[in-house]
Amino acid sequence: MPDTEEIDGDNYVSPRYLAGSTCDADPALEPLLALGFDLHHDNLANAYVTAPDHRVRLGFLPEGDDDGLWRINAYRDRFAPPAWGVSFNDTAPTEFVTAFTTALAQAYTAGPDIYLAEPDLKDPELGAFDAVVPLIKNGWQFQHPRWGVMELQSPDGMATCEYTTGRLDPEKELTTLEARWHLWGGPKNGYARWYATATTNTPTALVKAITQSVSDPAPLPRWRDSMLPGLREAAQLTPVTPSAPPVPTPLDVQRSLTRRPPALGTRSVPRWSTATLPPAPAAPRTAARR
Repeated sequence: MPDTEEIDGDNYVSPRYLAGSTCDADPALEPLLALGFDLHHDNLANAYVTAPDHRVRLGFLPEGDDDGLWRINAYRDRFAPPAWGVSFNDTAPTEFVTAFTTALAQAYTAGPDIYLAEPDLKDPELGAFDAVVPLIKNGWQFQHPRWGVMELQSPDGMATCEYTTGRLDPEKELTTLEARWHLWGGPKNGYARWYATATTNTPTALVKAITQSVSDPAPLPRWRDSMLPGLREAAQLTPVTPSAPPVPTPLDVQRSLTRRPPALGTRSVPRWSTATLPPAPAAPRTAARR
């Protein structure tokens, strides 16, 4: 366990898909910046990260036009439409984004054949199944919402993953929730719900990084007072530092001093043994009287 002074929070939140955002972009940006991606900001404090070859671009958009806080796109041609796109909204746990950017950094290091790899066009559902394996291993169950949709739901019903089959509109996939992959979670009512989307040609390994993080049973640290009320009510919170035992009152001290000693003192009891003991010496015999 990490030292409590290093934990950014006063409570562990479980399940993690009810933790909410940390509102700190640095952990998610770091894997890409470490590879030499360029970072710049606009006058609204939005951040833009671009790969050295300009084929991967990330936008952190707190002042964007909608709630799509994170938008990550990859390009085969820097002047063409994106080959694939992934988005997270402003209440998605930041650790989910970090898991994705970490996997993306690894894929980028391996080259365009990896980070631009298309799913198997002959059997795309087979590749999609590989991305949902982490969910299945952590107890998520298949649902049957409608034809053409593979849906899995967390055991408590508060997080969902959908994979839609068939042909989709590429532009809508990038700009709406009508994407090949759609994950969401949180209370049904209020503003605490989060979502993530991934378009058709997003490499399966990158989608899997998201599903692994979402379904990971390990809790996430959060500051209780910074969490949205709906999340505090729905999640299980465990203090990072266990509560100290209560200080005894003067009455407790008096009671402990006036307790009676036990009626029987401690005594030794011979233990049973399998060892063979030497015979006891015979008692001296006396002469019989006449």
